[in-house]
Amino acid sequence: MELILSKFNYWIYVVLIMVGFYGMMAKNNLMKKLIGMNIFQWSIILYYVSIGCKKGGTVPVIIGGHGAEGQIVRAIEYINPLPHVLMLTAIVVGVATTGIALTLLIIIYRKYGTLEENEVIEALKK
Repeated sequence: MELILSKFNYWIYVVLIMVGFYGMMAKNNLMKKLIGMNIFQWSIILYYVSIGCKKGGTVPVIIGGHGAEGQIVRAIEYINPLPHVLMLTAIVVGVATTGIALTLLIIIYRKYGTLEENEVIEALKK
């Protein structure tokens, strides 16, 4: 029980991932699938940002430069900026993907008059 309570934020991300996955797989409406994909994507981004944090840590900025005399660099005290930088890229890609997906959904709705996956597939077979 102690393990579950100490990592509660990870359990929240797992629940969000499952909700997003359920939305992508079980729903027939294409807009609901897109919302499920966004929930899935944002839960992964939140997970990576949370593992990049450290209690009592600081940003890796060394005053006086890396070669400053008498200064010892202890990497254990610094927060790793790499997950945050990678997730900034993922956010940009996610927003672009969502925008393109919304555009495609508008085109599909204008052409077929519905966003239900089954009805669109039947219309394509005709």
